[in-house]
Amino acid sequence: MLAELVLDCRNQHGEGVFWNPQDGCVWWTDIEGRHLWAYDPVQKSHQSFSMPGRVCCFAPRVVGGFVVAFADRVSLFDLETGREEVIFDFEPENPETRLNDGRTDRQGRLIVGGMNEVSGQANSSVLRIDTDLTVATILKNVACANSTCFSPDGRTMYFADTPDRKIESFEYDTEKGTVSAQRTLASFAAEPGLPDGSCVDADGGVWNAEWEGRRVVRIAPDGKIDRVIEVPVWKPTCCTFGGPGLDTLFITTSRFMSDADVLEKEPHSGGLFAVKPGFRGVLDAPFGG
Repeated sequence: MLAELVLDCRNQHGEGVFWNPQDGCVWWTDIEGRHLWAYDPVQKSHQSFSMPGRVCCFAPRVVGGFVVAFADRVSLFDLETGREEVIFDFEPENPETRLNDGRTDRQGRLIVGGMNEVSGQANSSVLRIDTDLTVATILKNVACANSTCFSPDGRTMYFADTPDRKIESFEYDTEKGTVSAQRTLASFAAEPGLPDGSCVDADGGVWNAEWEGRRVVRIAPDGKIDRVIEVPVWKPTCCTFGGPGLDTLFITTSRFMSDADVLEKEPHSGGLFAVKPGFRGVLDAPFGG
C-alpha cells in the first residue's frame, strides 16, 4: 500500500502526531520549524501556530489547552492566550539532551523521553508526568526515546531507543505508571530504516514509522511485520490513526538534514501523508492534569 500526500506543509521536522476528537483534527509538531499544526480531514483545512521554542511532543488536556514537551521543559500551554505554566525543566544538568517522543497512557498521564542530540550518548531518560503534575523517572540510560505507545488495554508499553534498532515491550502497571518485564517485540536489524514514532491499532498491532526507511510497518502481537505502507519520501517520523472512523493512518515526515538533491527529488518531504490500511485505531487519553 502507498500513503498519499494530504497536506504539502513541508515541515522541517514533522513529529508527534495524534488525533484530537475534541476538535476533529489531526495535530502534530514541526520541531525545528517551531510550529504546531492541525488538519481537519473532513473540511480539508489546516492551521499552524508559532510556538516559543521547539515542541517535541504534546497532548490535549481534559480541561482544555495542551501539555507541551518543549526541548528543555514540559509546560501547560494555552494556544489562544499564549499562557505557559512550566511544570519542570528537563535535565538542566545536561546541555546535550532534549525531550523527544511521548504519548499519554490510558490513564491520562504523559510518558515522555529524551535524547542526546549532540554526542548520541545513552545518558537521557524517560519520565512520567502524573495528573497531579508530579514527575518520576521510569527509564534511564536512553540515547533517543521513540515509539512510545500503549496496548489497547493499557497494560503494555512499547518503546524504542532508536539506535538499538528494536522495539521493546514492557509490562505497564496501570495503577502506578511503572514498567517491568522488558522484552524485545521486534528487531529492525534487517529493516531499511530506524524505529521512530509509533501508534497502536484496536487489534493490538504496533505501527511504526521508519526513519530513513520510506515506510511504515505494522508489527503484529507475535512480533512479525505483517503490513508495509510505502511512503514516497525518505524520512517518515510518526503515525496515528484518525478521522471520524479512526480508520485513516496519518504519517508525518521530515526534511531535516536532507540535502538539496534529496529535496529536489522528493519535494513533498515534510508533508503529511495518509492511507486507509484496513485497521482502526485506539483513541489516546487526554492528559488529565
